[in-house]
Amino acid sequence: MIIKNAKVFSDGCRFVEKDVIIRDGRIVFGAPALENEEIVDAEGAYALPGLVDIHFHGAVGHDFCDADEAGLQAIADFEASKGVLAICPATMTFSEEILNGIMDVAAAHKNGKGADLVGIHMEGPYISPKKVGAQNPKYVMGTDAAMFRRLQARSGGLIKLVDVAPEEPGNLDFIKECRDEVRISLAHTCTDYDTAKAAFAAGASHMTHLYNAMPGITHREPGPIIAALEEGAEVELITDNVHIHPAMVRFTFNTFGDDHVILIADSMMACGLPDGQYSLGGQAVTVKGPRATLTEQPGTIAGSATSLYDCMRRAVLDMGVPLESAVRAATLNPARSIGVDADYGSLEAGRWGNVVLADENLNIRKVIRRGEILK
Repeated sequence: MIIKNAKVFSDGCRFVEKDVIIRDGRIVFGAPALENEEIVDAEGAYALPGLVDIHFHGAVGHDFCDADEAGLQAIADFEASKGVLAICPATMTFSEEILNGIMDVAAAHKNGKGADLVGIHMEGPYISPKKVGAQNPKYVMGTDAAMFRRLQARSGGLIKLVDVAPEEPGNLDFIKECRDEVRISLAHTCTDYDTAKAAFAAGASHMTHLYNAMPGITHREPGPIIAALEEGAEVELITDNVHIHPAMVRFTFNTFGDDHVILIADSMMACGLPDGQYSLGGQAVTVKGPRATLTEQPGTIAGSATSLYDCMRRAVLDMGVPLESAVRAATLNPARSIGVDADYGSLEAGRWGNVVLADENLNIRKVIRRGEILK
């Protein structure tokens, strides 16, 4: 396949007019055309790398934690239709027994034509009982390195991120012990600035859904956000226009830099479906428009109902984030974060030929997975 005349996101995270050639599913450059080769004329379109979502829970009525192969494939198919071609879904706070079943399904998953399952994000259970958010407090527990390793073995090495509240007893020791085995993220935490600094010194390098479920910034108590900034941590950002004010989105890109920001959807099973009653982590959720909240605690946001592609689009069109910065934060940065950038997240030679063609308003024109048109 040759994609011609597109504005291609490459060469230092900027758009350059050039052709994209895909052979045997991967991107090559400079190869001569083949006889009867498929030509895609992308005149006037942007060519974006397939998006990479490293934190979301489900879509189209299915949850990753359902531990159901058919549901996982349905999620993967939906994500691919929305331009997200690599996924690292998140588990909720559950017991090891429940998590075992989720790991088993993930390890056995064989993708068809949907998004590739490239990792697992363990959002729980090693979080603060005081900052559970939409997690189930019944299963919150302290860190357990042996448990993590059992789950990692069961998943076939798919766990790429583990969330930790560093202020809880023993959790700094977990960070030190496991730092070379998995990327560790601060999340669902009451930590102060000093403890967060200690966590980054111990080996943490990531912040889960920045601003949400953590202390904010004040002039006498700078908190974990300033610690993350000073330590060069990468930070997740939900740009669904519900979780974070647009001014704070711009502030984050401007202060952390677009090389440290990772856009995530944090979507739950209602994504792609109409308003109504759903569930997340075993708790009832009410969805109205883009807002998902716990039914019994309407003030608590319960993930999002927005795909990563639409979050990226809103960041550009509604929040004033430069296009190049938003695309980088939804493709290259998350791929690098979980160590899959040799195959995903860019349109450089050797990567999978995963391309999203979009018009000037970022409406999707075509989704191409490994050189085959899906949409």
